[in-house]
Amino acid sequence: QVQLVESGGGLVQPGGSLRLSCAASGFIFRLYAMSWYRQAPGKERELVAQISTTNTNTNYADSVKGRFTISRDNAKNTVFLQMNSLKSEDAAVYYCSVFSGNRFWGQGTQVTVSS
Repeated sequence: QVQLVESGGGLVQPGGSLRLSCAASGFIFRLYAMSWYRQAPGKERELVAQISTTNTNTNYADSVKGRFTISRDNAKNTVFLQMNSLKSEDAAVYYCSVFSGNRFWGQGTQVTVSS
């Protein structure tokens, strides 16, 4: 079955950086686009970044363009989200996701941005 396991969240000061990882299993990873979403308290889950099956095509939410970078390692079945210049409004639970017949989600990793 599809499994997505996120890691790398934590507490960071404004202006700091974090790198999230998502280890995938249960499907042929290299054949699927991957996405990162986030959900802050009281807000809807929103798409943060997407990456195609290779590292050639990426899309970002306007709010993170120029600060976040999505990438993948198909040999390790892992997708990453490098987050730089973090702001308080970036605080949320971050989810890795794939659409493989259905939309699958990881359990999420908490990112807290606070001084």
